[in-house]
Amino acid sequence: MHEHDHHHGGHDHGVRADADRRWLVAALTLITVFMAGEVVIGLIAQSLALLSDAAHMLTDAAAIVLALIAMRLAARPPKGGFTYGLKRAEILSAQANGLTLLLLGGWLAYEAVHRLLAPPEVAGALVVGTAAAGVVVNIAAAWCMSRANRTSLNVEGAYQHILNDLFAFIATLIAGLVMVFTGFTRADAIASLIVVVLMVVAGVRLVRDSGRVLLEAAPAGTDVDALGAELAAIGAVSEIHDLHLWQITSGQTALSAHVIVDDHADCHTVRRDLEDLLQKRHDITHTTLQVDHAADTAAPAGEPHCDESHGPTHRAIAYPRA
Repeated sequence: MHEHDHHHGGHDHGVRADADRRWLVAALTLITVFMAGEVVIGLIAQSLALLSDAAHMLTDAAAIVLALIAMRLAARPPKGGFTYGLKRAEILSAQANGLTLLLLGGWLAYEAVHRLLAPPEVAGALVVGTAAAGVVVNIAAAWCMSRANRTSLNVEGAYQHILNDLFAFIATLIAGLVMVFTGFTRADAIASLIVVVLMVVAGVRLVRDSGRVLLEAAPAGTDVDALGAELAAIGAVSEIHDLHLWQITSGQTALSAHVIVDDHADCHTVRRDLEDLLQKRHDITHTTLQVDHAADTAAPAGEPHCDESHGPTHRAIAYPRA
């Protein structure tokens, strides 16, 4: 006897997704309006810090637009060859946001070093006024983004853009005050370099986390060996093998495994026990379990066992009953 079961937990994301979109649109509106004014003032003041903040705000706006598009694509039902739908569009969006942070950080670092060597005259008073307004706008935008579902790497990517922009304005405000009271114009470039460091840290984290999902790695912090041993400890289970654990998208983990049970065991009961454990202890609701009796896997001499028919590349680590 063998039994294949696909268990999908109920996910009602409609209300949550609509709320997320509203918060993202609110943040996008705030950023776009302020960015236009900042470009004009940055050119008048000849402030790299202000222009770099405006450039960063442009990527903020692009990140939110990309996140909104990805959310709409991810909401589409499975169709044709896309059996999971387009849920990973959100992961591609998160990776794009991470890469833009890194690329923009590289450009700003180059410009900041150039200005450290040959600092131009900067209108400190204009920088202070604009940066102070920028802090207020970015706090409001960051608050809007924080109201959205940040367990999504897609939303988190856009949020990191906004948060780094807030840090940039704080650094620019401090630099402007230094220039007003001391005349030290290199403070403008130093503020840009501080922001670059923050951008690189956030960018690396986004690229790393989204890369794990694209490579179908187990969720960060999950001990797959310990999980396999835990499943094998369920009564009547004699062995777990071909165990695979991956993320469809952020917040949606999937698991598949071949389960060998004692000959006298009820496959349906064992499967339900395994699904219950995975859902309650590990919040894994998307499972595919093939359950076989031990006798069913014993093929006649000279013939391969059913669990070996997939070929050696699928013969994963086995977790026998302890």
